[in-house]
Amino acid sequence: MKLLRNAISGCDKIKNIIFDFGGVICDIDIARTEKKFREFGPSKYAENAIMADSSHSFDILVKQFERGAISPDEFRNIIRDHYKVPPSDIAIDDTWNALLVGIPVYRLQLLEELRTQYRIFLLSNSNEIHYLHYLKMFQEISGYHDFNDLFEKSYFSFQIHLAKPGRKVFEFVLNDSWLFPEETLFIDDTLKHVETARALSVSGYHLNLQKGEELKDLFV
Repeated sequence: MKLLRNAISGCDKIKNIIFDFGGVICDIDIARTEKKFREFGPSKYAENAIMADSSHSFDILVKQFERGAISPDEFRNIIRDHYKVPPSDIAIDDTWNALLVGIPVYRLQLLEELRTQYRIFLLSNSNEIHYLHYLKMFQEISGYHDFNDLFEKSYFSFQIHLAKPGRKVFEFVLNDSWLFPEETLFIDDTLKHVETARALSVSGYHLNLQKGEELKDLFV
């Protein structure tokens, strides 16, 4: 299993591949979580719903949660306080996890093949509630105990307190796993994350999900 030459320039030099998780390995559908948030009923506040695009404060909250700056209980309490009828912890977790659609078995099989040819790593902006949910999903589907049983090393933003698209998270991964940028490929479905990697001389590939691109299409 090798990289397609017409997909990745300089692919002959690649020895290491860093994968994003959501959208690249795990299918996600944010609309599912948005819908379930609306089912919580009216907000205490007149202006907007918790998941509305204009909710700048919610975006800040999520970024704090992804960096491990707030705990799951603090996250739940902030969400709960938004609604006239406060949802339970279980309801909040179910709603928050609804966007995690699943991990297709064929992608895990692809990764198992790729790790015989490359050093493979996982780098994800994530939070503890999501992590516990998809770890269980991963265990049930793959039979592995942990992501590090498949990847040489997995990096989750809430654990290392660094997040994409910041330069520091890429520098941390490169230094921690002794990776040469020019021998490393980073695959992500968010363009600004890929652009940061490229600025550090890492080969970056933007997996365009809106155009129907799929991870397996990059390999032959």
